[in-house]
Amino acid sequence: MQNVDHAPPPYMMIWGVLAVLMFAKVGVSLIGMPQWLSIALLIMISLLSALLVALYYMHLKFEPKKLWILAAVPIPLVIIFLLFVMQDFGGGP
Repeated sequence: MQNVDHAPPPYMMIWGVLAVLMFAKVGVSLIGMPQWLSIALLIMISLLSALLVALYYMHLKFEPKKLWILAAVPIPLVIIFLLFVMQDFGGGP
């Protein structure tokens, strides 16, 4: 394993960005907009939050690319699961 020195991550800045994203999610849910647009915005904000947590708090930004593949494996499985659940409730293709 390589031991590469890097600057410490800006934890407080990332925490601030995550707090702003949380308030953005609350704002999106309170604003009267079409449901599909609200859901799309909430999903995009949540994905951005998850990406920031994975990159900085789980330190994936500083890990080898092989570990990225291991972290990305569950994503297609979650999508498949959601498609099956949506079909059961009549919301899927």
